[in-house]
Amino acid sequence: MVQIGNFFFKYRNWIFILFYAALFIPSWPLFPKAQFGEQYYLFPIILGLFVTCLGQLIRGLTIGLAYIVRGGKEGKPYAEGLVTEGIFTHCRNPLYVGNILMLLGVGILANSLFYVGIMIPIFLFIYQAIVLAEENFLRGKFGPGFDEYCKKVNRWFPNLSGIGKTFGSMAFNWKRWILKEHTTQFIWLIGITLILLLNYPELTGHNEACRNLWLGIVLGALLAVYVLIRYLKKTGKFKE
Repeated sequence: MVQIGNFFFKYRNWIFILFYAALFIPSWPLFPKAQFGEQYYLFPIILGLFVTCLGQLIRGLTIGLAYIVRGGKEGKPYAEGLVTEGIFTHCRNPLYVGNILMLLGVGILANSLFYVGIMIPIFLFIYQAIVLAEENFLRGKFGPGFDEYCKKVNRWFPNLSGIGKTFGSMAFNWKRWILKEHTTQFIWLIGITLILLLNYPELTGHNEACRNLWLGIVLGALLAVYVLIRYLKKTGKFKE
């Protein structure tokens, strides 16, 4: 599994994008209209938005409270130090948990049985392999310190005990959250917009012109905000 994880680690950012694109593969509905009635679309919309927003919330809190400087170096896992504060006090891989919930949520939002039943399990397998590869590196670099951390903190399931103390003892760095997360948020929000407006004509009264208008307004606004943030970041006018 470690070798598999090392392979997927090189392409982990592309994997997320490819799985996001798979949302638009035709599928049987997760919530069939025949069984859930005329208001069937409320189930995937409400549940899907809740789950995917929860994932983004976890990512945002993780980055804003204690960002982990861990990334690739020559295509392999790398870490400057062992971060055990912030959300990492409650879960060893909160960013990955956030990613999983984000994709699961948009899969539900897309009302895709194929995505939730097939793509998500594949995604979980890939992430499990990546995490095992990262842990193999961290154990080799930090030794007993990492093993002790693993004994206290779960790999996947967050322990919410003391979460209030964590929030109260640290300041949320919203600028870092925006700077580190704006590209992910941009792609995520575009996907949500396309799913809502293209998959659910009920939301615009089955009026194609109205749908196209909203598509132009929302996508244009998202692009304008994204370009502005990129400009401010590149010129150094917006820093942590």
